[in-house]
Amino acid sequence: MMMTWSRVILIPVFLICYYAPIEDARFWGALAFMVAAITDWFDGYLARKLGSSSKLGAFLDPVADKLIVAAALIVVAAEYNDNLLVIISAVIIMMREVAISALREWMAENNARDVVAVSSLGKVKTASQLAALTWLLYGGELWGINWGELGFPMLYFAAALTLITWVQYTKAALPQIIESTKEENS
Repeated sequence: MMMTWSRVILIPVFLICYYAPIEDARFWGALAFMVAAITDWFDGYLARKLGSSSKLGAFLDPVADKLIVAAALIVVAAEYNDNLLVIISAVIIMMREVAISALREWMAENNARDVVAVSSLGKVKTASQLAALTWLLYGGELWGINWGELGFPMLYFAAALTLITWVQYTKAALPQIIESTKEENS
């Protein structure tokens, strides 16, 4: 649970670093975001390894993830506002995150949480999204690699996976939604 809260705390740290009037501000902002992303992975790994998950943690973890990603998407969309594909990708990702979070909550209320459990493709989506955002936030060159340029195709890839997983989760939940609708209309 501490790592979940650390991700929430890293949101203002990331934003302050990114917009601070200091040398290499974008690097420091991207680094703070990357630490939050790694913390997300590490938190999940430890919860599985130690069997230390809780209902509150299971609820708060995705909320913390969505908050840090939303903050980064807003910053990236503002930074690259002349690139329509970046803005469209950011909107698609944010729409899907909200929609699937709501769907998962609804499914949990109907004792069907496992139907929309995170898939392996969803994990690839998340990893590519976090990498793309880190690279675009930094936007510079390091070790002879232009990370900003790598970030664009990775963001588009993440947006494509976002759409695919959105459809997959919705299709998986559809029988439960239809059944619930029938019961309500009876």
